Amino acid sequence: MPLTPLDIHNKEFSRGFRGYDEDEVNEFLNQVIKDYELIIREKKELEERLESLNDRLGHFTNIEETLNKSILVAQEAAEEVKSNAHKEAKLIIKEAEKNSDRIINEALSKARRIAIEIEDLKKQSKVFRTRFKMLIEAQLDLLNNDDWDHLMEFEVDATELTSLQEEER
Repeated sequence: MPLTPLDIHNKEFSRGFRGYDEDEVNEFLNQVIKDYELIIREKKELEERLESLNDRLGHFTNIEETLNKSILVAQEAAEEVKSNAHKEAKLIIKEAEKNSDRIINEALSKARRIAIEIEDLKKQSKVFRTRFKMLIEAQLDLLNNDDWDHLMEFEVDATELTSLQEEER
């Protein structure tokens, strides 16, 4: 057990014949007591400071651990978000491809229907043209017929018509 300042103060030495000067010894012991008290006070202050620093170090260590955990959680969350974004992008691309295929197929089908309608319209116009041509040719034949010439040769006397009209009245 270490000496205390009180132990040093209460220490008594036995006296010998040609012993030390008592005042000098007491003065020296008083100086040792003061220095020893100062050292003990400094030691206590240093221990308190060390304890405070250890507490702060523990606090900062906890903060560091918390930050490290937070960083890991953030990295995991970022990876998860990135992974989900990739999955969503793939789904969007698949959906877009399906839609594009559907749109292309609908367009091809519509183009086929239109081509068929065009062919039908061509056939109908050909039939119409042929029938119209036949109608016009038939009418031309009627116009070119000799019956028209016979009509021109036929004469009607106007006086006969007048007399017929008067008789009817």
